Amino acid sequence: MAEGKITIEKKGHLMFIGIDRVAKLNSFTPQMYSDLSIAFREYDDDSEMRCAVIFGHGDHFTSGLDLPQWVDVMANGDRNQLQGKGLDPFGLDASRRTKKPLVIAVQGYCYTLGLELLLACDIRIAADNTRFAMLEVKRGIFPTGGGTIRLPLVMGWGNAMRYLLTGDEFNGDEAYRYGVVQAVTKPGDQLAKAIEFAEKVAAQAPLAVQTVLKSSRMMELEGVETAVSQLYPLQRHLLQTEDVQEGVRAFIERRPAQFKGK
Repeated sequence: MAEGKITIEKKGHLMFIGIDRVAKLNSFTPQMYSDLSIAFREYDDDSEMRCAVIFGHGDHFTSGLDLPQWVDVMANGDRNQLQGKGLDPFGLDASRRTKKPLVIAVQGYCYTLGLELLLACDIRIAADNTRFAMLEVKRGIFPTGGGTIRLPLVMGWGNAMRYLLTGDEFNGDEAYRYGVVQAVTKPGDQLAKAIEFAEKVAAQAPLAVQTVLKSSRMMELEGVETAVSQLYPLQRHLLQTEDVQEGVRAFIERRPAQFKGK
């Protein structure tokens, strides 16, 4: 039996988090789910890391859960028990969500849990051979990683219901048209494109990036009224940071800013 693992690699200000169970279509075991949440925690706690790139080893991102290995967990009805000391990879619990940006590259199968993980990321890249699907209704269950919330927000109600209620597939070009992904590449080029976006994000002021995410995610989880009420408090807090002073000085002196995240 292929056990699988979550790989972690750090390069400069980027962390690469990979799903590696190639022989089993990168399907998730409970241990892999726990390890993914721990990887998110490590990314969030490492002050040198400014952007994470999520990807799948081999020809597929992930076919989702390895269902036979999840029988006991599903019977218990609480997948959150597997997070342990990690962060919620799907960002549904604000108290355990990474405060830093996530870029994702997918290819081949991006089913169920994989599609939900993609929707939880901030910038999403797909190879044009990617096959997306929410297959839960075919198994008598339903998506619990935010798919029923985020897919309608991204696609619109009718489009999302078509896929959530039928389990039908859609491809990379359709995903781009619906706004599910922000770029589509040739197979094999998706990771390079994701890295390109991640490097651009990592070059910006880290605290400003995190504040943008905090405000936008506040709207997603708590609604427009709450997000609007916090715009000025967030701005006032940001203006007290060293990065703002550095950004202004760099602009006046016509030089690249050297942000430190302070």
